[in-house]
Amino acid sequence: MAEPLLQAEIDITAPPAKVWALVSDLSQMPRWSPQCRMMRAFGPLRPGTRTVNLNRRGFMFWPTTSRITEFDPERKLAFRVNENNTVWSYELEPTAAGTRLIESRHAENGVKAVSNALVNSLMGGVPSFEQELLAGMNDSLSRIKAAAEA
Repeated sequence: MAEPLLQAEIDITAPPAKVWALVSDLSQMPRWSPQCRMMRAFGPLRPGTRTVNLNRRGFMFWPTTSRITEFDPERKLAFRVNENNTVWSYELEPTAAGTRLIESRHAENGVKAVSNALVNSLMGGVPSFEQELLAGMNDSLSRIKAAAEA
């Protein structure tokens, strides 16, 4: 069973506008995420915009689709992955030194049974896969921080 919330955060010495420019350019998601190999939005970013995504883990590749659920410039970007019903989000909070960036994976309403079955049979089980996701979130945030502070 999936954890209801996975979350990582990092403080970045850059203004929210600069961090937002990096996070909201979905074509750059493969630059940040260790698992994402492509994320393409169909149309301008706003609630309801659809994306198609390609993910990789070792030798496995799998496509997903998502829909943007929240788009509040310089504050929050969230999208629901249709195949498993999770919501991924990036939230930006201004700080005295710049921006706190929080990445979350929400599964408060559970994950689709087929997704859990595939993770259990092909990816070593839900707990270990979620540990990998959390490590990937921390990697993503570190990469965004490095780019924003460069």
